[in-house]
Amino acid sequence: MTSVLIVDDERAMADAMAEQLASHGLKTTIASSADEASSILGETDFDVVVTDVNMRGKSGIDLCGRLAVNRPDVPVIVVTAFGSMETAVATLRAGAFDFLTKPFDMEELVIVVERAAQHRQLREEVKRLRRAVEDSKGFEEITGVSAPIKEVFALIDHVAETDATVLVSGETGTGKELAARALHRRSRRRGQPMVTVNCAAVPANLLESELFGHVRGAFTDARADRKGLFQQADRGTLFLDELGEMPLEMQAKLLRALEVRAVRPIGGHEEVSFDVRLVAATHRDLVSSIEAGTFREDLYYRINVVELTMPPLRARGTDVLLLAQTFVDQFARQHTKPVMRISSAVAERLLAYAWPGNVRELRNCIERAVALARFDELVVDDLPPQVREYRASHVLVAASDPSELAPLAEVERRYIERVMQSVGGNKRQAAQILGLDRATLYRKLERWSQNGKT
Repeated sequence: MTSVLIVDDERAMADAMAEQLASHGLKTTIASSADEASSILGETDFDVVVTDVNMRGKSGIDLCGRLAVNRPDVPVIVVTAFGSMETAVATLRAGAFDFLTKPFDMEELVIVVERAAQHRQLREEVKRLRRAVEDSKGFEEITGVSAPIKEVFALIDHVAETDATVLVSGETGTGKELAARALHRRSRRRGQPMVTVNCAAVPANLLESELFGHVRGAFTDARADRKGLFQQADRGTLFLDELGEMPLEMQAKLLRALEVRAVRPIGGHEEVSFDVRLVAATHRDLVSSIEAGTFREDLYYRINVVELTMPPLRARGTDVLLLAQTFVDQFARQHTKPVMRISSAVAERLLAYAWPGNVRELRNCIERAVALARFDELVVDDLPPQVREYRASHVLVAASDPSELAPLAEVERRYIERVMQSVGGNKRQAAQILGLDRATLYRKLERWSQNGKT
């Protein structure tokens, strides 16, 4: 429960503020002077202090200045009957979080106090995560302490020592390749090579040669025998990234190779056996791809022995701040900038943003912010515009002003986006909630993604 110390020598005013704050679930204590408040604060911790300016003895500005020195972690809201610019400037210079001018609406008091309490909580969270970054050794290269990422760590630990084929799924930028590396490094094959190929980055006519190899003279530029990646990864791990982009013809050849544990180089007459642990990754919903006829069902069941789903960043809570601080440390060293931490205002923006590009987008955001930083902590102006100005989407269906209402297609997009966020990006679960088949949902998401809407 948020605790508030009210400092005012007008008892009726203090009681009115206390009653209003208590009606919103806040715990209040009243002090009648700055000296009494200092004594109470020496024995009890409070989340927020609300103080009047003009009191007998020391003023509220004096109290604010004292707290700024001795308790800088406690935000102070100053209440004044003199709404001059000079008074406002004096309160802020003394270290006040905000000020209110009498007469004020009691609901406004509640809003300002709750905002101050949230500010303090974020500052404490930033400090805690700063210590966590310093103390944490991480899980291989993956950083996080949230429940969804801990489930990933547990599953990797359970299957790493086996030779089971693993399908790593998840949105773009969630760290699928990091998960594949963690599987390899914790396996009994860790002393052998891990070979990676991005199936979307290799032209379809070259992918077979890349995977299976070729013999000299197999085609115009084949001037010498070349081992394919299956042979290069022998006794180690082969990581097939973006498997969902593999052409259907190549999928059939891959399935056969996995079934017989051997490959035939292009132009060769003999099959060459291999011993690899296969890890594949995709950002696509392969079940929807099967329904759409772009992925083989038999290959899906062959590779999906164990499915490891990387959670989207928006489902990982304060991991956003832990990752942000990790990236601040990394890029401050890389760019030789004296940036040490993120401000509570930045933390608030980072937690509010939806991160459609996931960890990769956060990494780029922090690198940009560190490069632009002018102080030893990141401030809101250092953030990219889309993060700085982000507002969560809401489906507005009741408004007196017709201009505030959105077209039906836009309402549909916002609602589907909200459902996707609530289920952590799980398209199958989202489709069930929405009453859509997966292929239809997948097509809508693809279209909005291409148009830059998600």
